[in-house]
Amino acid sequence: MRLSFVEGWSGAFALIPLVGLALAGKAPESSSPSGASGGTSAFQLPPLPYRQEALEPYISARTMSFHYGKHHQTYVDNLNKLSAGTPWAGQPLEKIIRDTVGVADKAAVFNNAAQVWNHTFFWQSMKPGGGGQPTGRLRKLIEKSFGSFDEFQKTFVDTAVAQFGSGWAWLVQEGDSLKIVKTSNADTPVAHGQTALLTCDVWEHAYYLDYQNRRKDFVQAFLDHLANWEFAASQLK
Repeated sequence: MRLSFVEGWSGAFALIPLVGLALAGKAPESSSPSGASGGTSAFQLPPLPYRQEALEPYISARTMSFHYGKHHQTYVDNLNKLSAGTPWAGQPLEKIIRDTVGVADKAAVFNNAAQVWNHTFFWQSMKPGGGGQPTGRLRKLIEKSFGSFDEFQKTFVDTAVAQFGSGWAWLVQEGDSLKIVKTSNADTPVAHGQTALLTCDVWEHAYYLDYQNRRKDFVQAFLDHLANWEFAASQLK
């Protein structure tokens, strides 16, 4: 089952909680990250699939409150302003991203739509008690593509650390093989026809309050303790 961008609840969008994690004081919602028409805003901030403190001590509630409640919310707000009265209002985020990538006068629309998508995917790429190693088909594809899980981990960390400035590290699927790629700023595999399986946000606001300049430590903690391999496996084609 892959993550798709379809109309959601009450004119909002949210990720399908594929592994039954509790939302902050609520049962899991049943919708997916998309633009959806109706309500007062075409796009709304999706609920987290866990409480803001649930990823401690690896990501603090303070970091989550700024990252999710301020940064992610701002991208949603900006997208609503930029898309109001345009054909993109309420459209699936994937369509907006593909329509605006590389279009100079639509860069702001692309950046905010892509960042809403990227962040929503990032929250699902983690879970309390995550990390460890994947199983089944995903494990076999990792071993086929990288030689071993240990080599995958090393390559992922090295790629994330090598991203100059703000950006993302991704595990993506291309055909029958997997690749690790990095993207700058708001760039996303959606814009390049790749199937995203897992991502780690390496913008400084994702880790600086907890790790300062130690990006490598943050990425290693993401893999060792937070990575949601069940979610990643569910994205396989």
